[in-house]
Amino acid sequence: MPVRLLREEEVRSLVTMADALNAVELAFMEQGRGTAINEPRRRVHQPAGTLQLMGGALTQRGYWGFKAYTATRHGARFTVNLYDVHDGALLALIEADLLGQLRTGAASGVATKHLARVDAGILALFGSGYQAETQLEAIAAVHTLGQVRVYSRSAERRAAFVERMSRRLNLDIRTANTPREAVDGADMITTITTSTDPVFDGNDLAPGAHVNAAGANSSIRAELDATAIRRASHIFTDDVEQARIESGNLIRAYERNVLNWSQVRPLADVIAGTSAGRTGSDEITLFESHGIALWDIALAAHVYERAQAHDVGTLWR
Repeated sequence: MPVRLLREEEVRSLVTMADALNAVELAFMEQGRGTAINEPRRRVHQPAGTLQLMGGALTQRGYWGFKAYTATRHGARFTVNLYDVHDGALLALIEADLLGQLRTGAASGVATKHLARVDAGILALFGSGYQAETQLEAIAAVHTLGQVRVYSRSAERRAAFVERMSRRLNLDIRTANTPREAVDGADMITTITTSTDPVFDGNDLAPGAHVNAAGANSSIRAELDATAIRRASHIFTDDVEQARIESGNLIRAYERNVLNWSQVRPLADVIAGTSAGRTGSDEITLFESHGIALWDIALAAHVYERAQAHDVGTLWR
């Protein structure tokens, strides 16, 4: 069977945020039903950079595979290898920069859909890079946003982000001059930074807020302080085993005796209907997002099927 090679620009023509939200939610559903297998990220370090590998299988969906990406001083490069779960045949090799951006944003969107209060309307967004764009796009797709406040270390970058995303999404998006100004009264908070220190004071969280912590996917990073973790009534994550390895937020809280790992539950169980999510309007909920292979496989499968239907890409025979 020929293998389909899909370049970044071809992927861009085949997928939308709506596709990503659907694919990631279905991946969570299969994970919660016990028919998905996720392998936590592994890192191979060498003097010039790092190779990162993560694999998974969606057995009901019929696909398995892995994402591999390298990070060097020249930037990052992402690919997904997609296989048939039944006979192991390689189906596609997909460049996956956009896919990673979309699926990371979509995961926060899915979490917000299931955990935020129905009447939540103010979003505080920490970060103004390209990953922040899809965080905002995904949350706006699942929740009505009355106002968005953006904070990042660079005033120039956050102003440019606000101008760009206001035009794209036609929302009330404004800059915040301080972390407290961003968080004050916010119903939803999303962090998508590379910070090694907390980006806001957990005491400033309003009762009933929902937090997506999406940037600290390494044990050396931390976007939330111990107070934010302590105040969370419910803590969910994408993969508990992976969280214990690379969640800087949770690892630091555990080391300070603020967190017991038994408090951390898979978000997949909420989406599959086997576990409760938010149970009260004043509860603070937290989704710790690290990025798992199941999301990559689910979205890659969607792209592959659409490419097959429209004969997009190059075939290797």
